Amino acid sequence: MNGSSIRKPLINLLRGWPNPSLLPVSRIKAASEAVLSTTKPSFQGLLYDFLLYGPDPGYEPLRRQIALWLSKFYSPKYTINSERICITGGASQNLACILQVFSDPNYTRNVWMICPTYFMACPIFEDSGFHGRLRSVPEDNEGVDIDFLRKEMRKSEEEEQVKRRDLPRLKPPRPWRRIYRHVIYAVPTFANPSSKTMSLARREQLVEVAREYDALIVTDDVYDQLQWPAATKASRSSLETAVLPRIVDVDRTFNGGAERTGSHGFGNAVSNGSFSKIAGPGCRTGWAEGTEKFAYGLSQTGTSKSGGAPSQLVAAFMSELLESGDLQHHINHILQPTYARRYHNMITAIEQCLLPLGVTLPQPDRDVVGGYFIWLSLPAPLKADEVATRAKEEENLIIGQGSLFAVHGDQIAGALERDIRLCFSWEEENSLAEGIARLGKLIHEMQDGVRSPATADLSRGKTLNTMKDLC
Repeated sequence: MNGSSIRKPLINLLRGWPNPSLLPVSRIKAASEAVLSTTKPSFQGLLYDFLLYGPDPGYEPLRRQIALWLSKFYSPKYTINSERICITGGASQNLACILQVFSDPNYTRNVWMICPTYFMACPIFEDSGFHGRLRSVPEDNEGVDIDFLRKEMRKSEEEEQVKRRDLPRLKPPRPWRRIYRHVIYAVPTFANPSSKTMSLARREQLVEVAREYDALIVTDDVYDQLQWPAATKASRSSLETAVLPRIVDVDRTFNGGAERTGSHGFGNAVSNGSFSKIAGPGCRTGWAEGTEKFAYGLSQTGTSKSGGAPSQLVAAFMSELLESGDLQHHINHILQPTYARRYHNMITAIEQCLLPLGVTLPQPDRDVVGGYFIWLSLPAPLKADEVATRAKEEENLIIGQGSLFAVHGDQIAGALERDIRLCFSWEEENSLAEGIARLGKLIHEMQDGVRSPATADLSRGKTLNTMKDLC
């Protein structure tokens, strides 16, 4: 470790957590006190039912509140009812539950993951029996390369004709279960990690492909509420309705809908939602939305049947937060404006320090942006792995190199070698621009062939901390 990194405080632009200052602690405290102080029997006629085993689909008041809340935010053609909602222990836990009910490793051919992908999803699929069968699907500027996906799924089906795996063999038949031949995993809106938003046309095409090849599309719709205008000088920094329908909304209405005549009625898409990004990851509470048949089938997962619905107590707190309007107020008046300001601070620094060096941004012409992340592509011949290593060693800066977000066992050669992910949600706000400045300084030195970032000023113990000095 050289002298410069000792003198510089650590800046972590990899960690995809919310800054603790943005957690709605007082609102959760008020909600918990309201729930725990109640003396009225619940909808089941029981007192303190939130401390008992819950019904399989989850805490009913929360299911109703989520249905109302989502209907208002997404404005779907048909109002969402609570029978389409199943309460979960969060998006990650629920992904495993989805696979337990709706996939069979002996029959389900592949898991198709839009690449770059949320890398922590890969072990969940592998633990569910799909090690060695995760397949990369490259993004294009509209969110997914549909032609590539269709071609590769066709090839997969041709290969299966030889293996003759015609029926599920590991999962017993159940009236509430459907085993899909393929699983497609995506984060369509403000994606982790690429920050891209999939176009409406691609969402419709993805549903078409899923129906053609009997695939279940699992979408992590966890960043949708965190959105704001892309323009730095926009008149407002929060938006109250979604920019696009979810893929589950598209599946519900597109070309006859998920429950069209002759269909199996389970649909080809499920929306995986979570309170982690808007209330706090420690809540470990989320929801899934699909057709009524799908939501019921999901509620029959063995762990839910045995232990009751996940997160029963916290579900009661979340229900209170939604019913009171406190959670939506927190999203509109705290999270959206703060994340908008953080995003614009980082983007301004990128425009000043990185774009002149040849770094590029995806989808630069969007009207609405959001989420936690910014994805960058480095100019040739720089490699993200080396930049990330040197950033930590020389600038005490942690960034996410593209290789972190490859699909396990199926990385498209060279596809992510010049990409990096930066997160603006975790670090203190006044460190974001400095982090970009340090990165710009390093990239400039690497382009000039300089190995050490030490300068005469630094050797004399001076700290360069202005944009002008660092860029």
